[in-house]
Amino acid sequence: MEKKNTPRTIKIFSIVSFLNDFGSDIIYPIWPLFVRNVLGANMAVLGLIDGLGDAIVSISQAVSGYISDRIRKRKIFIWLGYLCGSLSRIGYALTTTWHWLIPFRILDRAGKIRAAPRDAIIADISIRENRGRNFGLLRTMDNLGAVCGTIFCILLFKFLGYKNLFLFAAIPSIIGVLLVLFFIKDAKTENIKIYKGLNFRDLDKNFKLFLFLSSLFALGSFSYSFLLIYAEECGCKTAFVPVLYLVFSGIAAIFSLFFGKLSDKIGRKSVLIMAFILWGLVCLNFIFFDSRIAIILTFVLYGLHKAALDTVQKTFVSELAPVEYRASTLGGFQMVIGLCALPASLAAGMMWDKINIHTPFYCSLGLTVVAVIMMLFVKEKGQE
Repeated sequence: MEKKNTPRTIKIFSIVSFLNDFGSDIIYPIWPLFVRNVLGANMAVLGLIDGLGDAIVSISQAVSGYISDRIRKRKIFIWLGYLCGSLSRIGYALTTTWHWLIPFRILDRAGKIRAAPRDAIIADISIRENRGRNFGLLRTMDNLGAVCGTIFCILLFKFLGYKNLFLFAAIPSIIGVLLVLFFIKDAKTENIKIYKGLNFRDLDKNFKLFLFLSSLFALGSFSYSFLLIYAEECGCKTAFVPVLYLVFSGIAAIFSLFFGKLSDKIGRKSVLIMAFILWGLVCLNFIFFDSRIAIILTFVLYGLHKAALDTVQKTFVSELAPVEYRASTLGGFQMVIGLCALPASLAAGMMWDKINIHTPFYCSLGLTVVAVIMMLFVKEKGQE
């Protein structure tokens, strides 16, 4: 990607991210209610479906990142990824039993083949002084799309119902596909050697430690669906649940760019520790408080956690990665984290069903404390 096209490239990716999240977040606020209340699944099944989706995300990003580095092509993975997301939403609209959600969920999350190649482009066209800002801008547009999609869901759900909402949600990603096809170009590959592929020995020791502690944290970071169902269990009306989703999406949209810029100034490590602590506070609030005000506050904290973690984690990984293997490293990192998400959500659902609703939060809190302690030993490395 030529440096002169850098601002335009960031803008196009931001618009496309907005559109895709607008579509997906028409669905996400009512997703756990659809799976549990309409299709009759229990919490363990919900955890399985969400965890399986996250695991597919991880594998798809690793594969696309590896192949993208080998063939030095990024664009094809990006537009195909957005197309998969659009087609899956049509599948959701046609589903009448939770069993049939599984293949469409796999297709939906396989669409994340776009993420590692896209993030590699952003990292490549950025420098140390603006990399956090650029990733923060992308996350801001992601979350702004989520806010708009959630508002759309809240306003029109009564009139459209699940099926029509799911069908409409497919449209924005199709527009995103067209934008990528017409306005994003791959970097020229003349005189660029084909790399042999990423080897674990090529990775920085700080990256390895960060990968390990992030995996531990991910084992306790179950799906957001549990937070929404918890709110419903505590007496929040079904119509109010999408509003809670809107709260954390809105906070994430407002603060993603802030945390990205903050990490440019004070370092990635400090902001990531903040992100872990914020998640710990989410767990503590759900364990000890169940009033409506406390629940709303908890979703504010969750939004701050997502704004800090999702923005700065990618930035940090891209800087710890070998430059020629950025897509592979980003994809590999997401693969490990995503594979941890499957047992995390499944185990959380089983603990919820078999013990009580607080047990998953206790376990997650313990893993978070360990992750924070280990994070103190990670050293940062700036890369141009």
